Amino acid sequence: MRLNTLHDNRGGIRAARVVAAAAASALLAALPGCQGGMDEHVLSGPAMGSTYTVRVIGGARAESSARQLVEAALAEVDAAMSSYRKDSELARFNENRSTEWFAVSELLAETVARSLRLGELTGGAFDVTLAPLVQLWGFGPAAPLTQPPGDEQVTARLQNAGQVHLQVRMTPPALRKQVPELALDLDGIAPGAAVDLIAMHLEVAGLRDYMIEVGGEVRAQGRNASGALWRIGIERPEERGRSLGRVLHVDGMSVSTSGDYRDYFEVGGRRYGHTIDPANGRPVANALASVTVLRPLAAEADALATALTVLGPAAGWSLAETRGWPALFIERTPDGYRQRETSAFARYVAAGESVW
Repeated sequence: MRLNTLHDNRGGIRAARVVAAAAASALLAALPGCQGGMDEHVLSGPAMGSTYTVRVIGGARAESSARQLVEAALAEVDAAMSSYRKDSELARFNENRSTEWFAVSELLAETVARSLRLGELTGGAFDVTLAPLVQLWGFGPAAPLTQPPGDEQVTARLQNAGQVHLQVRMTPPALRKQVPELALDLDGIAPGAAVDLIAMHLEVAGLRDYMIEVGGEVRAQGRNASGALWRIGIERPEERGRSLGRVLHVDGMSVSTSGDYRDYFEVGGRRYGHTIDPANGRPVANALASVTVLRPLAAEADALATALTVLGPAAGWSLAETRGWPALFIERTPDGYRQRETSAFARYVAAGESVW
């Protein structure tokens, strides 16, 4: 997801996720509130091929404590799941051609296990075994394309993909591929997993008021420096310029948006977005401009936003409605954008505000 985060100060740092299989572009922002109240400590820096921003409310020791916890969590996630580091556990598993169990950290095993569960829950719409196809289509670390790949190339790589070929165990933690060429792309869930790990570390340390953003994935808990709920803004799906469409009041919830309107390439007037459909190995081709999902865990929100994008405006909305997930679908129509909310999303924002 390529997103910008607007900070409470007027300037702010803009963060753009550039990792593979990015869930595309919406603006998630910690919007300004009234000044005063407790101290707010803002930490930021590079992370996972993108950036992070953590805002923690607390006393004088909160900043140094939070910084150590955040840096430790990000280092753990990077070592386990980075698609850019050749020495990460993920990279080494992908390069490994053995079909025997491959020992990994508990963090990587848990993330893969959650990915498999979400894949089943969404009927295969979320699939972390598409790394060769993501690269084939020129997204992530791969070089951008000027022409789409041929049918034979897509078919060949699709034959070696599929979560049915992937196993995970927790004791001891390990992964196993059933076809040697299987390779994982966790960029549709890893930033959310990083957010959740940071949140866990902060809460164990007694820091209960925070807003965390990693590569655009956002989770907010408690109150901001003014004693009010965190305000997270969702961007309109516009290819040029940035403007807010919705403002959510968030406590104990994560927000993720997937879309196609910034991370794509065009050939012959046809747009190819970065989200790959596991069913055919090709970029998703439906009318959705963006999907926003709210879940307590950022990893789930991250993955589900991608899955609902793959499913499309009808099947995606139906699944989210049936499951009771707060979700906002924005669809392109000949008359402009059309919004459709699930009942859970409508209830969630009822007490909030909208600038749409």
